[in-house]
Amino acid sequence: MKYFSLNNKAPKVSFEEAVVLGLAPDKGLYFPESITPLPHSFFQNIENLSHEEIAYEAIKQFVGDEIPETELKQIITETLCFDFPCVPVEENVFSLELFHGPTMAFKDVGARFMSRCLGYFNRHDDKKKVTVLVATSGDTGGAVASGFLGVKGVEVVILYPSGKVSEIQERQLTTLGQNIKALEVDGVFDDCQDMVKKAFLDESLKPYHLTSANSINIARWLPQMFYIFFAYQQLKKHNKPIILSCPSGNFGNICAGIMAKRLGLPIAHFVASTNANDTVPRFLQQGLYEPKPSVATISNAMDVGNPSNFIRIQELYHHDLKEFENDFTSYSFTDSETKAALKDLYHRTGYIAEPHGTIGYLGLKKEMPKHPGSIGVFLETAHPIKFLDVVEPLLDLTLTIPSQIESVLGKEKVSVKIKTYQELKDFLK
Repeated sequence: MKYFSLNNKAPKVSFEEAVVLGLAPDKGLYFPESITPLPHSFFQNIENLSHEEIAYEAIKQFVGDEIPETELKQIITETLCFDFPCVPVEENVFSLELFHGPTMAFKDVGARFMSRCLGYFNRHDDKKKVTVLVATSGDTGGAVASGFLGVKGVEVVILYPSGKVSEIQERQLTTLGQNIKALEVDGVFDDCQDMVKKAFLDESLKPYHLTSANSINIARWLPQMFYIFFAYQQLKKHNKPIILSCPSGNFGNICAGIMAKRLGLPIAHFVASTNANDTVPRFLQQGLYEPKPSVATISNAMDVGNPSNFIRIQELYHHDLKEFENDFTSYSFTDSETKAALKDLYHRTGYIAEPHGTIGYLGLKKEMPKHPGSIGVFLETAHPIKFLDVVEPLLDLTLTIPSQIESVLGKEKVSVKIKTYQELKDFLK
């Protein structure tokens, strides 16, 4: 399998090169040269397959022969070491809970898969060092820190916006030590992401072998298909069209869902549910793609003004707006709407959501009336404990702290404060 830059001004590369580079030299995101649908028999028999078997079939064409079957299956086994339940919330509405992993966020899947791929590529070279440079608006940092902790030949540098991630999220990325370093940026997530992208293209930093663990990296993004397949596996028995609603920031999950559909997964419609950062909903209304600086919301992991993966979604629809609109809708919701829905959901059903999942739920409920006879799934992308400052006062309850979170609460935060790209550059050198 070869990968090409979506800016079409860089050479095609192998899977390994795409993973190690992260971003193409022409600033474009990498995209697979071909997508071969899985056989119909795979979907007919999917309920009889293990998670590991499903994931292997979904990903193997994108890895090709660069990781042998035995090693790839081991990477998948180590990645999928927790559950992905579809929990019934109300009639015909399910929550796909993606927070049962080590850092209690959906990004555990991509971070674990990518870290193990890099570990495999570095297996014979004791001198080669790769620096994973990543921007986070919330959960990416903790998942990457956990997934890459102690991985041979990999240093991790995480940029996060000061004061704009929750305390638990901050502790997950600033307390591990070893090969994990945290940079606290005076700015917003977009500032962090801009610094990371600039560093990738900085010729003077080439000796440091920078790569990304954001969803711009194919090894972080592609495995996010896995749990979309798992949702279908659980809901296939209902024999109804499935509407999938993703709370969307950088648009990695919904892009992975569309990729799964290209492989043959029968998802009837996608909903990209956003907070006040509404670049994509405005695009669908006006036909103009006009990113704006991000604004802070209670769903901070979605505070992205210029979602990186949207260009991949456009590629998947051949840049045809009509084709795109046939099975893609996007809605934006305010903090007040999110709070009201989170509270209403709890009091009606007893289900404790958090702000991001609640926005996914709101988008789903807005779209489902257009698809009579369907069932809906919204992604619950992180555990409510990570947003206890919102959830607890709103629902007037005290959340039990899971063991995964308790383990970091007593540790000392260690971070380096920076304001400018030059400070990042000096730190890397």
